[in-house]
Amino acid sequence: MYLLGLDIGTSSIKVSVVEIATQKRVATAQFPDEETEIKTPQAGWAEQAPADWWDNVVHAIRRLNESGGFDPKKVMAIGIAYQMHGLVVVDKEKEVLRDSIIWCDSRAVKLGEQAFDAIGHENCLHSLLNSPGNFTASKLAWIKNNEPELFEKIDKAMLPGDFIAMKLTGDISTSIAALSEGVFWDFRKNELSKEVLDYYGIDQALIPEIKPLFSTHGLLKSDVAALLGMQEGIPVAYKSGDQPNNALSLNVLKPGEVAATAGTSGVIYGVSDALTYDPQSRVNTFAHVTFTDAQKHTGVLLCINGTGSMYRWAKHNFAPNFSYAALNELAATAPIGSKGLKVLPFGNGVERMLNNKCTGAQLLGIDLNLHGQPEIFRAVQEGIAFAFRYGLDIMRENGMKPKVIRAGMANLFLSEVFAQTFVDVTGIPVELYENDGSTGAALGAGIGAGIFKDTEEAFSRHEIIKYLEPKNSEAYEPLYAEWKFLLDKAL
Repeated sequence: MYLLGLDIGTSSIKVSVVEIATQKRVATAQFPDEETEIKTPQAGWAEQAPADWWDNVVHAIRRLNESGGFDPKKVMAIGIAYQMHGLVVVDKEKEVLRDSIIWCDSRAVKLGEQAFDAIGHENCLHSLLNSPGNFTASKLAWIKNNEPELFEKIDKAMLPGDFIAMKLTGDISTSIAALSEGVFWDFRKNELSKEVLDYYGIDQALIPEIKPLFSTHGLLKSDVAALLGMQEGIPVAYKSGDQPNNALSLNVLKPGEVAATAGTSGVIYGVSDALTYDPQSRVNTFAHVTFTDAQKHTGVLLCINGTGSMYRWAKHNFAPNFSYAALNELAATAPIGSKGLKVLPFGNGVERMLNNKCTGAQLLGIDLNLHGQPEIFRAVQEGIAFAFRYGLDIMRENGMKPKVIRAGMANLFLSEVFAQTFVDVTGIPVELYENDGSTGAALGAGIGAGIFKDTEEAFSRHEIIKYLEPKNSEAYEPLYAEWKFLLDKAL
């Protein structure tokens, strides 16, 4: 018997099947092979079509089934991880009304700042643990203000994972964790935020039914089951934003444990048992997957928009015919410090950890006689690692002091240069695991369906595949200081 996990990413859809008895992944697939387009109708905007996500889910699952490594009819439950903070709006017929305004879109920043002032900074931080910022609630308010005729047709506002669950089951639901990442949830009153809804003029009826994160969010429809070669009636038993889910997949569930990921965006995510917040909202606090009335576990999230997106841009413009593996090998031939070349990787919209400013991505100190492809790609990886260090220092200011960081052996952590630079610059050892977001979503489905009695059982076979310790911290400390000086100057 098996569990199916879906990871609805910005670049592509990844799906995996986990065998229940061994907790091991037996098959995985991804679609499309090239990164999905992010539409930018105006500077600072970022949209994707939910219909494309669904088409890619279907293609990815069919590709998975063709692997022959399992019987699709023996899948017992489905879990979904998804790109956070996006907005999908549908009418009463469950038809999508417009393209999704996704996580890195910054059009609603001003609205969020106005809400922060109107509701009150202390009130927002105390109750929401965040400024409304450019999160999902503010994006919905942007539609209300700028597309009023379309807004009147909205029956439900959803996050990307809610939409995929709707396509699978026909049902629409949400969770406290999802509402908190949209900044709709009042942690002190443990209910939907009346202040946010009233200020923005959003009817509570637009919010889907609230269900526990680990629970049945609907049953697979007969026509979809036939389309996907699966058994009708199996539950979608888990939905989570990609970063809390990444933490789950790495067994980061207890206060003090920390996870990192370096995909399209870069994230450090720490679990806390306190309703804490950053006074400047440079890091954000949401309900963790294990959040309950009795156990108020939160996830403190630091996000860097320009990580994998920066590396992808460099690849497409400086070495389009190279694979990422080949670029990683090329970067390893350049020395520490990339012969003085510096990169600020902040070219993917405003950065919350930079107080919603955007420096633009920058390559600094180019020497036409010294710098070639090896230095460029090492400098990009070092610049991304420096950005992580900058963010980690903010988290340290807010009481998060990790002794070890867990990460999946994926994306930029596949690069030995990046992984070791990350460890050297932060000064914190890293444990690398095989698990990824889709595998974590599958295991989450097992918990939500009651196949595993708890998270401890679901991760009883969790194993480290690589452990990295600092080696070159002394060499990197002055280089980081130089990089930070350039960032401060740009800001």
